[in-house]
Amino acid sequence: MKFGLKTLLTAPRRKYSWGITLLLFPLIAEAGAIDQLHAFLQSTRTLKAEFAQVVIAKNGRKPQQSSGLVSISRPGKLRWEILKPYPQLVIGDGEKIWIYDQELQQVTVRKAGQAISGSPAALLAGKNDLEKNFTLKEAGEAEGMAWVEATPKAGDSGFEKVRLGFAGANLKAMELQDSFGQTTHVSFSKLERNPTLPGTNFKFTTPAGVDVVGE
Repeated sequence: MKFGLKTLLTAPRRKYSWGITLLLFPLIAEAGAIDQLHAFLQSTRTLKAEFAQVVIAKNGRKPQQSSGLVSISRPGKLRWEILKPYPQLVIGDGEKIWIYDQELQQVTVRKAGQAISGSPAALLAGKNDLEKNFTLKEAGEAEGMAWVEATPKAGDSGFEKVRLGFAGANLKAMELQDSFGQTTHVSFSKLERNPTLPGTNFKFTTPAGVDVVGE
């Protein structure tokens, strides 16, 4: 099983997940991580960044690394593209989510509401209603960042919790722990907040000869 798209969306068959995040505008020094998260969501319409992630299995298997690009247009539109070592792509247009595995020549299609609601993706690409789907709490400071922990309220979300790490005004890291004991660490770089993004970023055309599963 390849790594990378395992926990950002909750896929029943566990083939995929992913993950992702962003830049914040200046905040008062006393603001906690939860305040920073809310402020980021209120002030960010679009974003793009590079990401690097490491997936650590519960059984101690060698950590698996990947890297790529993420872009988001809130609410509901996202593109999570793994470039190395194995190309994989997730695109959401607000109505549907396409999960494309180039090596398997397979596309899984899901309704966006089912795929995003209550998932880690909702923290980044969803509406400004986090408390509807998550319980938020301050998670202290570590590695030079202030952390906020988000626990899904739905019991069938497929993951246990997500932690978001802020360094000053910037959201720099994301950690996802899924229901199988696997942990995904994501770090972001070259992040731009509110860039102009082409609409083609969030459109997917199924390549010829590719199997389609789902909607």
